Amino acid sequence: MDEEYAKLIRRLNPPRVVIDNDACEDATVIQVDSVNKHGILLKVVQVLTDMNLVITKAYISSDGDWFMDVFNVVDQDGKKIRDKEVMDYIQRSSSSVSCILIPQRLESNASFAPSLRGSVGVMPSEEHTAIELTGTDRPGLLSEVCAVLTDLHCNVVNAEIWTHNTRAAAVVHVTDDSTGCAIKDPKRLSTIRELLCNVLKGNADSKTATMTLSPPGVTSRERRLHQIMFADRDYERVERAGLARFEDKSSRPHVTVLNIERDYTVVSMRSKDRPKLLFDIVCTLTDMEYVVFHGMVSTGRMEAYQEFYIRHVDGLPVSSDAERERVVQCLEAAIERRASEGLELVLCTEDRVGLLSDITRIFRENSLCIKRAEILTKGGKAKDTFYVTDVTGNPVDPKIIDSICRQIGQTKLQVKRDSILSPKPPQETTMGYIFGNLFKARTFKLIRSYS
Repeated sequence: MDEEYAKLIRRLNPPRVVIDNDACEDATVIQVDSVNKHGILLKVVQVLTDMNLVITKAYISSDGDWFMDVFNVVDQDGKKIRDKEVMDYIQRSSSSVSCILIPQRLESNASFAPSLRGSVGVMPSEEHTAIELTGTDRPGLLSEVCAVLTDLHCNVVNAEIWTHNTRAAAVVHVTDDSTGCAIKDPKRLSTIRELLCNVLKGNADSKTATMTLSPPGVTSRERRLHQIMFADRDYERVERAGLARFEDKSSRPHVTVLNIERDYTVVSMRSKDRPKLLFDIVCTLTDMEYVVFHGMVSTGRMEAYQEFYIRHVDGLPVSSDAERERVVQCLEAAIERRASEGLELVLCTEDRVGLLSDITRIFRENSLCIKRAEILTKGGKAKDTFYVTDVTGNPVDPKIIDSICRQIGQTKLQVKRDSILSPKPPQETTMGYIFGNLFKARTFKLIRSYS
């Protein structure tokens, strides 16, 4: 009966997506109005993120039965969205997400294992085989993984690799190098899993590698990486022996968690601005089973400020110091996981079997440590992006980069930028400054006046 009533409410109140290029001078304003459902904020933000749109400002309000969000977005060049096809796609995607959260795309607690320390998951689909990896990070780990895959006649077509706080996670899509199709033979998949587990476990890792399965198509690759690292408890900071790198604590994000009366917990975050920051934070809040009732996002030239009024899914605010500390740690990790630490190297060349293994081997032989990587193959072309430091986490010697460029080819490997240095942290402001008198006026007019 409750489900039928919910369907009736949705039919009587269809979702509305308005795209306005006149309301703001320097951004396209996207307004989404819908009946409220758990998980809708993450889905809408993911639609915008998947289209590589940059969210410069946002106002979130989902208290009660109605969801009303406003996003100021620009494209990768910082310009308004003018392409009609893109605008139509945004409307269709946002409306479908608001209308029905398709079960196959829902994120749920069952979609990741409780513990993934040192694990390998292998799942074939029609086009490729998705391999999920997680374990202790160390210099040369990606090179070893790629070498094993090459020896097993697996061609890496797409991949994303994150490292954070001594942990490493990857989602790798591979095909059979002879057929170009997914690998489905159970014995071969078992061999891939066994050998990759051995690589992840290493000589100094006492954690046991295990097998996990994740159904294909359930989550996006980046969403899955957040789930893997959260389940792997990468937010628990540990010191790695033997590394003497000085950590500039002033460059870390600043997160505060405060309760106001008995209604909400207010989470405020200041950090260096970067693409997909809002998506990463909302992913983590969702994984921690918190609901955002009100929120404000504001970005400047170098920094981002975000403030959310949240409760746990059980309706209660943060109730203890231990829970408060965990929220702070997890949100710091969400901000840091995708941070572009190190020197950015972009490889553009013809794709071939074993290319990634050769490139990562050259990096390893020159004592480079890969902090993050995005591997993309399309139309026979490879465009791979690596963020690298030396083995101690410090900037790479320019002479080493010159040597690597000569080995790979000056026209194939481009040096983009070194993003290891962060600007000075912004001055703290009083909690709730941006919201002002939020609770005095929770009306639709307030949202429209902001946009």
